[in-house]
Amino acid sequence: MENEDDVIYRAVVNHEEQYSIWPADRDLPAGWNDTGHSGSRAECLEYIDTVWTDMRPLSLRRRMAEQGLG
Repeated sequence: MENEDDVIYRAVVNHEEQYSIWPADRDLPAGWNDTGHSGSRAECLEYIDTVWTDMRPLSLRRRMAEQGLG
Protein backbone atom coordinates (compact mmCIF):
# COMPACT_ATOMS: atom_id res chain seq x y z
CA MET A 1 0.00 0.00 0.00
CA GLU A 2 1.35 3.39 -0.98
CA ASN A 3 1.88 6.10 1.60
CA GLU A 4 -0.68 8.79 0.77
CA ASP A 5 2.01 11.46 1.14
CA ASP A 6 3.84 9.90 -1.83
CA VAL A 7 0.82 9.80 -4.16
CA ILE A 8 0.67 12.39 -6.93
CA TYR A 9 -2.85 13.43 -7.85
CA ARG A 10 -4.34 15.49 -10.62
CA ALA A 11 -7.33 17.77 -10.44
CA VAL A 12 -10.07 16.61 -12.79
CA VAL A 13 -13.36 18.10 -13.97
CA ASN A 14 -16.48 16.59 -15.53
CA HIS A 15 -18.97 17.94 -18.07
CA GLU A 16 -21.00 19.55 -15.25
CA GLU A 17 -17.89 21.50 -14.15
CA GLN A 18 -17.66 19.50 -10.92
CA TYR A 19 -14.14 18.88 -9.65
CA SER A 20 -12.38 16.00 -7.97
CA ILE A 21 -8.90 14.55 -7.57
CA TRP A 22 -7.60 11.36 -9.16
CA PRO A 23 -4.30 9.48 -8.79
CA ALA A 24 -2.03 10.69 -11.60
CA ASP A 25 -0.82 7.17 -12.39
CA ARG A 26 -4.33 5.89 -13.20
CA ASP A 27 -6.41 6.31 -16.34
CA LEU A 28 -9.20 8.84 -15.92
CA PRO A 29 -12.70 7.44 -15.53
CA ALA A 30 -15.14 8.08 -18.35
CA GLY A 31 -16.56 11.60 -18.35
CA TRP A 32 -13.66 13.24 -16.48
CA ASN A 33 -10.95 15.49 -17.96
CA ASP A 34 -7.57 16.55 -16.63
CA THR A 35 -7.39 20.23 -15.64
CA GLY A 36 -3.61 20.29 -16.08
CA HIS A 37 -2.99 20.72 -12.36
CA SER A 38 -1.22 17.97 -10.41
CA GLY A 39 0.57 17.60 -7.09
CA SER A 40 -0.07 16.34 -3.60
CA ARG A 41 -3.60 15.73 -2.36
CA ALA A 42 -3.49 19.01 -0.42
CA GLU A 43 -2.17 20.98 -3.42
CA CYS A 44 -4.90 19.62 -5.71
CA LEU A 45 -7.63 20.30 -3.15
CA GLU A 46 -6.32 23.85 -2.67
CA TYR A 47 -6.41 24.38 -6.45
CA ILE A 48 -9.98 23.08 -6.61
CA ASP A 49 -10.97 25.35 -3.74
CA THR A 50 -9.83 28.39 -5.74
CA VAL A 51 -11.39 27.46 -9.09
CA TRP A 52 -14.64 25.77 -8.05
CA THR A 53 -16.48 28.83 -6.83
CA ASP A 54 -20.03 27.70 -7.64
CA MET A 55 -20.88 24.18 -6.50
CA ARG A 56 -24.05 23.98 -8.60
CA PRO A 57 -23.79 21.69 -11.64
CA LEU A 58 -23.45 23.54 -14.95
CA SER A 59 -26.85 22.32 -16.18
CA LEU A 60 -28.57 23.79 -13.11
CA ARG A 61 -26.75 27.12 -13.47
CA ARG A 62 -27.81 27.32 -17.12
CA ARG A 63 -31.42 26.43 -16.33
CA MET A 64 -31.55 29.05 -13.56
CA ALA A 65 -30.02 31.68 -15.86
CA GLU A 66 -32.64 30.92 -18.54
CA GLN A 67 -35.33 31.46 -15.92
CA GLY A 68 -33.71 34.70 -14.75
CA LEU A 69 -32.89 33.21 -11.35
CA GLY A 70 -29.18 33.81 -11.26
